Amino acid sequence: MEKEKFNFEESLAELESIVKELESGETPLDKAIDSYTKAMKLAKGCSDKINKATESVNKILKEDGKLEDFKEEG
Repeated sequence: MEKEKFNFEESLAELESIVKELESGETPLDKAIDSYTKAMKLAKGCSDKINKATESVNKILKEDGKLEDFKEEG
């Protein structure tokens, strides 16, 4: 089975929905535990995606086609 592509926006929307549900205080304990576990997985996925994007943005392509870490001159 092929692993689904991670969609940041959909995951973030689902995470926000779970947080609202849990904040309502009306979720039964067993469902709250399952929702919390799912939320933590979504949060990790979002964090990983942001970290990967940050790493990519912090690299620049040199004229010879090689990647190099971005260094701010100041």
